[in-house]
Amino acid sequence: MTPLYIIIGVVVVLLLWLLLTYNKLVRLKTRSDEAWSDIDVQLKRRYDLIPNLMEAVKGYMKHESETLEAVVKARQQAVQIHDKSGAALADMAVAESALAGALKNLFALSESYPDLKASQNFLQLQDEISDTENKIQAARRFYNGNVRDFNIAIKSFPTNTIAGAFNFKAFEFFEVGDVKERENVKVEF
Repeated sequence: MTPLYIIIGVVVVLLLWLLLTYNKLVRLKTRSDEAWSDIDVQLKRRYDLIPNLMEAVKGYMKHESETLEAVVKARQQAVQIHDKSGAALADMAVAESALAGALKNLFALSESYPDLKASQNFLQLQDEISDTENKIQAARRFYNGNVRDFNIAIKSFPTNTIAGAFNFKAFEFFEVGDVKERENVKVEF
């Protein structure tokens, strides 16, 4: 009877390990999905703030239509990719980099317009967008941390056997898509 108990004990331990490992993978995947949702919320907030910023700036920067058009175009592209079902993370990163670069140029250019810089509405919107940019960066770091933990779990032995059996796929990291975003904004007068 002892060998039977040993076999039953081994089966129970294996089933328990399988259950715990599967639940761990589900928990890590859900955290990664939640982290992506946090990025999504902050991106939506930025998309909603930009039209208000553009209205505040238009009256002051009539001669800088290229900069304003670049911001509008970058926002439209980012919103289109964001709203497209199944959009690739790399495409979103490129669009977000272009939008962030256009906003940086706009804020840098605002230095040339003292009346605009002094406008309470502009300052408030600039602060809101800066705050949103910081929140987006924090959400990206949080997402990438969760993705790292999940990807390590599904690639590590013996968890990878469970991940493969239940078709868990690795997530992509959210990376800066454009080298230009890493560069400082050049302000020329």
